[in-house]
Amino acid sequence: MGFLTIYQDNYTDSTVISNRFIDEYMQDANDAQLKIYLYLIRMMRARLDTSIGNIADKFNYTEKDVIRALKYWERNRLLVLDYDSQKNITGIHLMDSNSSAPVPATPAMATYPSLTTPFVSAHTAAPAATYPAVSKAVPAQPQIQPFSVEKPNYTADQLRDFKANEDTARLLFVAEQYLKKPLSAADMRTILFIMDKLGFSEDLTDYLIQYCVDRGKRDLRYIEKVAISWAEQGITTQKQAASLAGKYDKAVYEIMRALGKSNIPTETEVAYINRWRELYAFENDVILTACERTVLATDSHRFEYADSILANWHKAGVHHKGDIKSLDENHRRSRTNRPSVSTNKFNQFTQNEYDFEALEKEILSN
Repeated sequence: MGFLTIYQDNYTDSTVISNRFIDEYMQDANDAQLKIYLYLIRMMRARLDTSIGNIADKFNYTEKDVIRALKYWERNRLLVLDYDSQKNITGIHLMDSNSSAPVPATPAMATYPSLTTPFVSAHTAAPAATYPAVSKAVPAQPQIQPFSVEKPNYTADQLRDFKANEDTARLLFVAEQYLKKPLSAADMRTILFIMDKLGFSEDLTDYLIQYCVDRGKRDLRYIEKVAISWAEQGITTQKQAASLAGKYDKAVYEIMRALGKSNIPTETEVAYINRWRELYAFENDVILTACERTVLATDSHRFEYADSILANWHKAGVHHKGDIKSLDENHRRSRTNRPSVSTNKFNQFTQNEYDFEALEKEILSN
């Protein structure tokens, strides 16, 4: 009897991803990191070879973007990179995301090896069948946080390696032109942190510094805060950063400045501003007047305080800045002409008048 041919009609060419990866790692990885990791899994399953250059071309990233993504997953112990004597990446060892096997120490993160198109073979120590679901009988491993904003204490050697890179040297020179000062060691460590830990490319870092300088901010501490904010929102390209910056028009930033805020608007702050402009239909001069009064009245909870003022003006029928003057005048007259009241608490209760200032404080305290 001859050999039998075994086949099926519903065969699907698919790539299996572990549940643990989805539950613990996916939510904190940015777009580039996710794409590159999933592509590596797909290539490994198909037993296909690839290279840094091929991955960069496929997703329209730079080779350094690819390397940073690979090092990100290496820090999170989902892969191990193999290097040759010249510190070029020669292999990618994909680890089972459910495995508790120890991972060799990772190479120094500040080397930034220069690559052309080295051959990279994706291989794994785990069987090529599937990533099994985590067994309830296996003790849970400590969860590794995929994203951390803790700034490392970079050594002088790491800083020297960072400055020695040709592209980095160009970026540092451009940064000095933007900031109009020579960069200190602390400044360079901040830029290294942005590129190393936050995964910013040279282009994105260049755009970040320019973006902050255009808004009158040359302090590297401020620039670092903006970088962390972008990283938390998954910004990985200059196009995404420009899209985020253009999300709000100049009027929004004008209102933010009027309230003493210099940060990128949060969702809550934008919700307040949208209510003032869209629901209440106030022009900017009315909103800015409320902001001025808020800044004079309080150093905290300014959005809430301004919102109470504008809500009162909306109820009182204010439409233009001129209406505020009339409202103030009427309010002043009502207080001046208010008859004297008895000390009897019942009598005082019935004779109280509508007091905007008291209402503002009441709303703010709720």
